[in-house]
Amino acid sequence: MQNLVKRIIVLAVAVLVIVLAFKYCEFKKDDDSTIDYNTNLIQQQILNVGKLVVTEGHFSEVITYKNQQKYLMDMVSFEKKALVVVNANVTVAYDLHKVKYDIDEKNKTITILNIPKEEITINPDIQFYDVEQSKLNPFTGDDYNKINKSVKANLAKKIEKSTLKTNAQNRLISELSKILILTNSMGWKLQYNGKTIQSEKEFSEDLKL
Repeated sequence: MQNLVKRIIVLAVAVLVIVLAFKYCEFKKDDDSTIDYNTNLIQQQILNVGKLVVTEGHFSEVITYKNQQKYLMDMVSFEKKALVVVNANVTVAYDLHKVKYDIDEKNKTITILNIPKEEITINPDIQFYDVEQSKLNPFTGDDYNKINKSVKANLAKKIEKSTLKTNAQNRLISELSKILILTNSMGWKLQYNGKTIQSEKEFSEDLKL
């Protein structure tokens, strides 16, 4: 009778050990699945963010172009001039497909390694009015190249003084903050420039574009 009891106890202990081992393995499997699920979710969010962010602006300016050709020791000159009206569409774009990042599953950390510089495109529409020229000093392709170069240089200065680039950066931060929101909600960390980013404001302060 005692031997039977001992056998029953041993069998019960063995069954208990097997059940606990099975539960432990099942728990570990579920935990690994959760990590994989979290990683896939984060990668998908980064893919969703990875697009072209474009901010558009319009600029206008009026310039007067003059040029003189002098002959006979500057005693005779022939001038050409024109009123140049410029209307330009300008875009500031960030290609977020080029964002480089690292995902550390063990420490539940995403590190943004690189954010691309903005790409500025200027498309000017140049119209000429009140054109004055002579046969000895006509408008040539070189004049138009000089005017185009001068127009783009002036527009670049206007863009720097305007809010166009700032607005583009704000849109960039807004897009990248979607990753921050997701990581925070899942208990992960987002790092950039050696710092842990905890708010959109910190993102704005720490971004060095």
